[in-house]
Amino acid sequence: MQLVNDIFEKTDGKICKHCLGRMLSKTVDGEDNVSRAESLNLELNEDDCVICGNIFDKIDEDLFDKIYDKLDFLKVEFDSFIVGSRIDKEIKKRDDEFIEELNLDVEPIKKEINRIIGKRLERELAKEVNFEKQDIIVNVNLIRKPKVRVQINPIFIEGKYNKLVRGIPQTKWPCGKCKGRGCEECNFTGKQYPCSVEELISEHILKATNGYEAKFHGAGREDIDVLMLGSGRPFVLEIKEPKIRKIDLNKLETEINEINQGKTQYHNLKFTHRNRKAEIKVSSPDAYKVYNALVECDEAYDVEKLSELSQLGEIHQQTPIRVSHRRADKVRIKHVLDLSCEVIDETHFEMTIKTEGGLYIKELISGDEGRSQPNVADKLGVKAICKQLDVIEVSEK
Repeated sequence: MQLVNDIFEKTDGKICKHCLGRMLSKTVDGEDNVSRAESLNLELNEDDCVICGNIFDKIDEDLFDKIYDKLDFLKVEFDSFIVGSRIDKEIKKRDDEFIEELNLDVEPIKKEINRIIGKRLERELAKEVNFEKQDIIVNVNLIRKPKVRVQINPIFIEGKYNKLVRGIPQTKWPCGKCKGRGCEECNFTGKQYPCSVEELISEHILKATNGYEAKFHGAGREDIDVLMLGSGRPFVLEIKEPKIRKIDLNKLETEINEINQGKTQYHNLKFTHRNRKAEIKVSSPDAYKVYNALVECDEAYDVEKLSELSQLGEIHQQTPIRVSHRRADKVRIKHVLDLSCEVIDETHFEMTIKTEGGLYIKELISGDEGRSQPNVADKLGVKAICKQLDVIEVSEK
């Protein structure tokens, strides 16, 4: 076979069975690359492979002992995995050049390394290699003396939350003075507020999973002084490096809600996929939110003018002054979809308002020094502020 002759000529016969079998993978049948090479009954000088430098000799009992010791040390629970590897740049360069010179369409050397290790782990651990979704990644560094590192992939839990008291932020809020390091002002907690919607659930999930860290991804957020009522706001909780993946979410949900009764509640907890954390943050054209606002005017308003508020329609909002330090300064166009009012007294009324997601309600009421047009205050001809605000519905679209 001409290809075999070309390989021998270029390597002077100094090639291992793994590399020879790889080069012949499209032309010679065999169970694996070693069996392909052995089927040719050729005399090889395997002690000094000019392609891989005999890197496959490092895949030995000592390497597998290192892998098993690492898994035992971490006490990590997993059902699926993949293997990743690092090799010397010169070996990869020689392999790539050899394949290119012979114009071959064969797999690179790292793929062979990963498969050999993966097959044995799959067999001995009774776990599954899964390239699409895996619980852990076994990373093997074969540069010089072999080293092993295990990457534990996160789990993602989806649900909805209600916030039943004011003064709780959605996520952990670092102390403004020490930036989270801890100081006298924050009683050395590093936090601006004692707790958050995030922390009141994450501390329990972290304990159950023996995870390293939690990250909260909400479908928008309400201000710290705003309640989140109704069916709740969607969120995804990301748990990083969980040693335990199989947890009873129904049981945990019940326990967490009992502990946080009167403050926060969490519903419909379920495992989800990585992309879900981005999906819930993207508003579709059909997304909407419903609010209940207590409006306070600085003087008596004309009750007859309340009916004009239903004509607010298209709203042009420049980034509100109160969030301009952390949001891009631009004009956003949003729409009021429905609005109704209930008179309380001559200076107060309640407003139930359905809007597109992203419309700032407090500024819609006050006008925000003219940055929100049209607005409630101008329509009524008096100064008006949002005295109290509740979110009563967040659409799931």
